[in-house]
Amino acid sequence: MARQKGILPIEGTIGNITFFKSQDGYMVREKGGVSADKIANDPAFARTRENNAEFGRAGKASRLLRTALRGTLQQASDSRVVGRLTARMMDVIHEDTVNTRGLRNVIDGEALLLEGFEFNIQGKLGTTLFAPYTVTLNRTTGEASISIPPFVPANLIAAPGGTTHFRFSIAAASIDFEEEAFIVETTGSGYLPLDKLPTAVLGLSVSLPPAGTHPMFLALVVEFVQDVNGTKYPLNNGAFNPGAVIKVDTP
Repeated sequence: MARQKGILPIEGTIGNITFFKSQDGYMVREKGGVSADKIANDPAFARTRENNAEFGRAGKASRLLRTALRGTLQQASDSRVVGRLTARMMDVIHEDTVNTRGLRNVIDGEALLLEGFEFNIQGKLGTTLFAPYTVTLNRTTGEASISIPPFVPANLIAAPGGTTHFRFSIAAASIDFEEEAFIVETTGSGYLPLDKLPTAVLGLSVSLPPAGTHPMFLALVVEFVQDVNGTKYPLNNGAFNPGAVIKVDTP
C-alpha cells in the first residue's frame, strides 16, 4: 500500500489501482487478492479461517464493551479506539487454553488483560490523574465504587489549557459475551474547580446485581470544561478527556 503525495485527492478504482481516503490521508493500493470462495473452502487457508473466526469474535466483544460503556465514554475516546480495543480483545482470546484454534473466545480467555485499557490515546488517565484512589468491584454484593482522598486539583490533575472545572464519572458493567447482553450502571460527581484548594473526600458508587456470573468492568472518566458566565463548555469537544477500564473481575 502506498500513500498519495500528489495534489489530486482521487477516490475510486482505475484499472487495477484503487484510490481511497483513510485516517492517514489519501492512499493507493493494487486491486486483487485471493477469492472469498477459496479462503472459505481451500484446505490451504484453514489457518486463515481460524484467524478470521477469532478476529470476528474479538470485534463483536469489543463492540459490546464499547456499547455497554458508551453513555460514560462517548466523550472520552479517540478515533482509533475500535481497532485498539479489538486488538486487546484478540490478546484476551489468545489466552484461552480450553478451546482449539478458531474456537477460542473471550469467556475462556483472560478478560483481566482489559484492565488499564485507555479509550483516549490523546488524553490517558494514567498521565492525567495523579491523585491516588481506591477501587472496589465486589462480585458478591455487586458494589462498584471509587474513593478519592482529598487532593489539590491544580497539582494532581494535568488538565488541558483553558480548563476551569472538571468532574469524575464511573460506569460499571456486567457483560454476557455469549448472549451479547449487558447490565450497566453509571454515576458522576458535580463539577469541581481546578484550583489549589484541597477537595473533600470524593466517592462514587453504583450497584450491579449481586452474585453475578459474568465478567464485570469498572471504567473511570475525567471530563474537562471551561466555565463561562455559569455555563460549562467541553474543552476541545472532549478531545482530551481521559477514560479507562480501572478494574476487571472475572467469575
